Amino acid sequence: MLRTILVTVILALVLLAALSMMGSLATSHATTSLALSAGAVPPTSVASRGGVSSSSSILGRPSLSVAFVNRVLSAYHSPAVGLGSVLYADSLTYGIDDVSPLAFFLHESSMGNAGWAAVNHSLGNIRCTAGWSCSGGYRSYATWADGFHDWFSLISTEYLPRHLSTVETIIPVYAPSADHNDERGYIAAVLSAVSAWRTGRVLV
Repeated sequence: MLRTILVTVILALVLLAALSMMGSLATSHATTSLALSAGAVPPTSVASRGGVSSSSSILGRPSLSVAFVNRVLSAYHSPAVGLGSVLYADSLTYGIDDVSPLAFFLHESSMGNAGWAAVNHSLGNIRCTAGWSCSGGYRSYATWADGFHDWFSLISTEYLPRHLSTVETIIPVYAPSADHNDERGYIAAVLSAVSAWRTGRVLV
């Protein structure tokens, strides 16, 4: 009789231990699932340098310093040389990483050295619209600083509210193939420049 009771007690203890272990595993799994569903970001999705996103989003604080932007402008013999501080300040004001407009500037006009942008002091050859002084069908500005400001303003007011915040989503609207632009080539050029500058390479 005593032996039967002892066996029953031991079995009950084993069963309780098993149930306790199962409960711990379930709680651990639920916690992990909750963290992932809440938007936990895998470590590989963020670049090691300063937490800069590895995606093609143009949003964020400046990833280039004033001095580095000026080095890039100087290397390309840009007429806008020395205006790294303007690009940096606009980046802080609008929440758009300064590396992106600099890449647009390079692709659109070789940093202000070619096409209508050189005449119009334009960072990105923005099409003429009512109320603007224009040349060659593009908005014209009194200074390069004004041209920089307007590019940031355009992206902030016309693109971001439509959830166009990556290089891949902006360019098909900004420079569509319907206007005889090579969208894929443009995207590749901008991303290539962004990648090079973020690793400290001045020339692309």
